Amino acid sequence: MKDSHLDARARAALDAGEGILRLAPTWVPRSFLMPGARLKLAKQDLYALGTHRGGIDERWFGSTTPAANEGAPPDEGLSYVVHEKDKFTLKDAIAALGAEILGKSIWDTYKKWPVYSKFFDNLGPIPHHMHQTQEQAALLGREGKPESYYFPPQLNWTGNNFPYTFMGFEPGTTKDEVRACLERWNEGDNGILDLSKAYRLKPGTGWLIPPAVLHAPGSLVTYEPQWGSDVFGMYQSMVEGRRVPWELLVKDVPEDKHHDLDYLVEQLDWAKNVDEHFKANNYLEPIVHSESEGHVDKWIVYGTVSGKQLFSARELTVLPGHSTTIKDDGAYGLVVVQGSGHIGKLDVDSPNFIRFGEVTKDEVFVAEPAARAGIAFKNTGSEPFVSLRYFGPDVHKTLPNVGDYRKHRN
Repeated sequence: MKDSHLDARARAALDAGEGILRLAPTWVPRSFLMPGARLKLAKQDLYALGTHRGGIDERWFGSTTPAANEGAPPDEGLSYVVHEKDKFTLKDAIAALGAEILGKSIWDTYKKWPVYSKFFDNLGPIPHHMHQTQEQAALLGREGKPESYYFPPQLNWTGNNFPYTFMGFEPGTTKDEVRACLERWNEGDNGILDLSKAYRLKPGTGWLIPPAVLHAPGSLVTYEPQWGSDVFGMYQSMVEGRRVPWELLVKDVPEDKHHDLDYLVEQLDWAKNVDEHFKANNYLEPIVHSESEGHVDKWIVYGTVSGKQLFSARELTVLPGHSTTIKDDGAYGLVVVQGSGHIGKLDVDSPNFIRFGEVTKDEVFVAEPAARAGIAFKNTGSEPFVSLRYFGPDVHKTLPNVGDYRKHRN
């Protein structure tokens, strides 16, 4: 049954922002990782949810996807709209207003916002893991998770312990070799990284990561537009001397397959994992979309996954004393990573220090009609005004392909 009261509250917030909703920060802990302390969250709040929940190493943007963390409250991972003294989830606002926020195409197709983005920030590397395909996740009533990476220079003032990411396997790796790694799970380090290759991470660049491809993200702060899911399987038994529980390998696997090593090996997209042109087929560098004397708008996430446009992202920089109007073909979630200004009628800025529970002015969600009409971005400060915004599926009529950055290099 539709909540008419929430409908009115959501419409009041949308109208007040002229199509722009202000969002509160959404913090997410991970019990099996160590936070990198670069998300501007106060150091004393890194374990604000308790050490048993783990350190806060992620901030999610424009999220209607709950975090799949053991012991988490049902709203963990969900973004909240803030309007005057009112507060409600973006998920509920979209359920109430539908196409008024998302536009007819996405609403009619998905009946929800099917993507989200996040910052993740860790002291060291994450275990070598994959995210299930749509078909694999559907066995448990879940959704698959293709994703993408961009490393914002503003947050990567230090690389922390290991700014390198292992991806896929060396060409020639066999399934038997991977199966043997799983057999050695309880013997210490199972050696799966011996079969892989690490790539040095560079701020201002990114990667496209298809589902069922192994990757062990390094220690740069990462902006990660992705499909609206939190499924994964960890294939590395130890990372930085810490045990990875078998349960994190099989949490999104049918129960009767929890110890079926052949099934676990076959979950991997073998062709993509051993692709001898892995970097050429997945590496991203920014491509200018539009620019003028006072602004530059760049593609930072682009390309398709198995031929489908699932998500994308741009980075907008407006120089001091300048403004620009940006028109987009779909709704988007946005976070400010440097400077201050106005987005439409809302004042925004990138904070230097955030206490857990505080409402900042660095995150908004722009409804599709407002995005199409055009949003004015004005720099009111003395440094560049930089924001990252990500889009949902099938928004753009044209989208660069992976590798197109080579055509645009100076």
